[in-house]
Amino acid sequence: MARVVVISPPFRSHAVPLSVLGSALRRAGADVSLACTPAFADLADSAGLGFLELTVTRNANHGIAERTAQEDGEAARLREFLAATAEGAVAALLTQARHRRADMLAEPDRILNDLRDLDRRVRPDWYIVDQLSYPVTLALHSLALPYATFCPGHPSYIPVGSDAFFGLPYAWPDTVRPDAAALARLRDAAAANDTAFTAAFRTAIRSGAPNRPVPERAFTLCSSHAVVFNYPAFPWLPPAPIGPSVLYTGHCGSGPAAADLDPAWQAVVDRLTTRGRPLVLVALGTFLSARHDVLRIAAEGVLRHTDASVIVAAGDRVADLTRDPALSTAPTDRLHIAATVPQQALLPATAAMVHHGGNNSFTECLTAGVPALVLPFSSDQFAIAHDAERAGVGRCLDPNTLAPRSVGDTVHALLTDSRTTINALRDDVRARGPHWAAAELLRVMPDRPMSAG
Repeated sequence: MARVVVISPPFRSHAVPLSVLGSALRRAGADVSLACTPAFADLADSAGLGFLELTVTRNANHGIAERTAQEDGEAARLREFLAATAEGAVAALLTQARHRRADMLAEPDRILNDLRDLDRRVRPDWYIVDQLSYPVTLALHSLALPYATFCPGHPSYIPVGSDAFFGLPYAWPDTVRPDAAALARLRDAAAANDTAFTAAFRTAIRSGAPNRPVPERAFTLCSSHAVVFNYPAFPWLPPAPIGPSVLYTGHCGSGPAAADLDPAWQAVVDRLTTRGRPLVLVALGTFLSARHDVLRIAAEGVLRHTDASVIVAAGDRVADLTRDPALSTAPTDRLHIAATVPQQALLPATAAMVHHGGNNSFTECLTAGVPALVLPFSSDQFAIAHDAERAGVGRCLDPNTLAPRSVGDTVHALLTDSRTTINALRDDVRARGPHWAAAELLRVMPDRPMSAG
């Protein structure tokens, strides 16, 4: 029986798919533990996994970013990031690049020592590490421990080729395409981060593990055994790393067999879909729910310009939206606003979704066969929005130039479009998923030699 430790950063949007993959490995016969902060012990318990306490980064997001207790510096960075998203795509990406460079390799010595201690206690055959947990990847590399890389976002998060950089989208949707000068600034910032991050990696390796090879580029460092992309294998994607087995899971969620809605949520769905009304879900993820201005325009557009009902996941902004004049008079059989929603369980009852282009929302919509209006703000969301449009499963608008009419017209088109394309992709995505990835990982990952230290 393989013994596996899954290491997650303290972000729910990352820990959830990793726990699902861990559960699939357990069902396939492995002994699996989730290593994360105590706030995520519930995920390990619900997935039937062991739990190991491990802190790999100072910042966190336990489900609603604004409610998660943060150090003062991290809270200030969150506020700065949210303000930058209102300035546009390049401003948001440049802010993220600056934050990344200021905290590019937090506490590498502590994480190296913590992982060394964990390995001595648990002695797993191999690890799974979130690709964005760079200090953990660095520590596993330094300790020469076998691991598989899990890429939680767009596959271009692992850049391949001299012109590819982390933080520079490989492609853009037509409606959110910066001009040449702005793109040049962004490319320069991403290239500078690439150089600085690589130098920091090399310094840490030469100090803590001088006999280990140093990477040519830090952002490309990944498992030599297996890379798991939580994404479909679209034929136009940029090249994958050469060497490891590359596994495109399609999705890493519980899928259409998710637990039934609890009675309270079922009552909400029944109320909103009375007389055959289609249901539209509006959710911008655990960070971007703070952009209640965009949530309001999206909900207003659907209510005014389609016959659909709306559920809005508003995070800490429920009161702002409930009191907003554009929404406060909406009938109760057409609008429901909540802090959080059971997204995967709701999607089978949903006719369309408005989301931010996060990987989980994108792949969960594909798994449920739900078309989407994508409003990208930051990170890999522009690449995902591009792929959604190219695959014919979504449309994209700029969240910062949004108007109720454009939302309404776009959602109306999604509601009336043929479902042939998305249904075909849904079937392809469902054919893989976490259980397929678990079987492949158990096939390609090595057993730990008995003599390993």
